[in-house]
Amino acid sequence: MSALKPLKIDIVSDVVCPWCYIGKRRIENALALVPDVPVEVHWRPFFLNSWVPREGISRDEYLTAKFGSPEAYKGIAGRVVTAAEEEGLTYRPDLVKRQPNTIDCHRLIHWAEAKGKAAEMKQRLMELYFRDGGDLTDTNVLVQAAADCGLDADDVRKRLATDEDVALISGQAQEAADKGISGVPTYVFAQKYAVSGAQPAEQLARAIRQVSDEVNAQAAE
Repeated sequence: MSALKPLKIDIVSDVVCPWCYIGKRRIENALALVPDVPVEVHWRPFFLNSWVPREGISRDEYLTAKFGSPEAYKGIAGRVVTAAEEEGLTYRPDLVKRQPNTIDCHRLIHWAEAKGKAAEMKQRLMELYFRDGGDLTDTNVLVQAAADCGLDADDVRKRLATDEDVALISGQAQEAADKGISGVPTYVFAQKYAVSGAQPAEQLARAIRQVSDEVNAQAAE
């Protein structure tokens, strides 16, 4: 019997999307439920709020634009905080003071992928934002996050000051939107089956096994 073909999983998400934060933990738990299925995971960019300028805006201004007022978000936030806690994650909406444009975060994840550190970079940025209220518009915060994940701080600082990969990331995010992806996280299995939303780990694990079996059955024909 030949070895199983790895199942390609593209995860389209944004670092400031709380359900993407929860969804990342759930897909990791799902993969732990099917340890015998070989996978190849890629983190793909999405701009939850493409209208936010590069320098970011205050969190209150953002919540007012998106939900009508900061108070209106509190009810929604409570449900998300609880869902995060159930996955062993911390979300402290009260600590978030600035809403970033996430193109630089996605550039860091892309650069980290070259070192096999994309998931780690993604996790670090999400923890900074959701747990610590970190300002992801601050270059020093981004450089430190990259260094925490084993990237070269000076190199990252230099690259962030340029437009390197801005067009690439914007193009990938646009491609996701063109394919009809509007809600994140979206998990795309074998480039043809999409599951939208932070589904429970058991459900994701079933989908992973099912699509992997199908891909391998086709490969064997």
